[in-house]
Amino acid sequence: MRATPAIRLGRPDVGEAELAEVAAVFETGMLTTGPKVVEFEAELSRLCEVEHAVAVSSGTAALHLAVLALGLEPGDEVIVPAYTFPATGNVVALAGLRPVLADVDPETMNLDPSRVEVGPRTRAILGVHLFGRPLPVEELPGEVTLVEDAAGALGARSKGRACGSLGIAGCLSFHPRKVLTTGEGGAVTTSDGAFADEVRSLRNHGWRTLVPPDLPAPGLNYRLSDILCAIGIPQARRLDVLLAERARIAAGYAERLAGLPLLLPSAAEGDVHGWQAYVVQVEDRDQILAGLRAAGIEAQIGTYALHHLGAYRDQGPFPGADTVFRRALALPFHTSLSDEDLDRVAETLAGLTR
Repeated sequence: MRATPAIRLGRPDVGEAELAEVAAVFETGMLTTGPKVVEFEAELSRLCEVEHAVAVSSGTAALHLAVLALGLEPGDEVIVPAYTFPATGNVVALAGLRPVLADVDPETMNLDPSRVEVGPRTRAILGVHLFGRPLPVEELPGEVTLVEDAAGALGARSKGRACGSLGIAGCLSFHPRKVLTTGEGGAVTTSDGAFADEVRSLRNHGWRTLVPPDLPAPGLNYRLSDILCAIGIPQARRLDVLLAERARIAAGYAERLAGLPLLLPSAAEGDVHGWQAYVVQVEDRDQILAGLRAAGIEAQIGTYALHHLGAYRDQGPFPGADTVFRRALALPFHTSLSDEDLDRVAETLAGLTR
């Protein structure tokens, strides 16, 4: 008797088009810092409706470079949501700045603007469009610089504007669980030319020019290779198709899960969700997570309440983040899911939540 196949949590949407692009790079022999980087960056600029995109080695690298490019002083404060992947806070600390946590809305899971307190050393807000749901940036304090953690929000729109274009910079991730993937990779998007130039310099050891050699300050090696950019280019060109398919799957989940004791993900009226992940909220999350896995359905917690981690335990309490951290459950979500897969997930959840 054949075992029921597992339903994977994520699966990148890559195939022949990506293979052909990578093969073309192999033929040139130019594997890094070549024309595919420039081509990929042009596609990202178009998608995010900005003047510049700078491809880098990961979403974390994008965040780190964007924070460094702000040119802040040691000890300056940057507001970070209390519920997010740790990289959002880590890059602030690693830049010699102080990450100041602010609570999240327990329904949207995004930073709650009413909980943002601007102090005398507050210099920026690192706002996350969590799981692809746009953050209401118009409700944030306008006097503070906004950097978007848009790691999961490529293609999302807030009040008609593309996420990644809403602050001085947006930071994208191309991890395999994202809508567009290069395996590992990221990008900084901006319409500020000087900011883009600073990010470009910092990603390449600090070089301004090689001939003549000009390195005014030390930088990092956060470059993204031509091989990886080649993987992303075909996906960037068909991003509307990828987003539409994920929206279809999200709608399929919403239809099947209606009536269960779950809080389903959504976007605010007038916004477009990026659907990087499908994260519900449910009581007894850990028990239900174990039940899904026992049934061969890959699932995961949403993400992390930073003040529960040793590096950020000096801050709190954050009741909104506590609630979401206890309840959030990421279901299988990718373009390879069939209707039968969605039925199986929904039926298993129905049995576990009775």
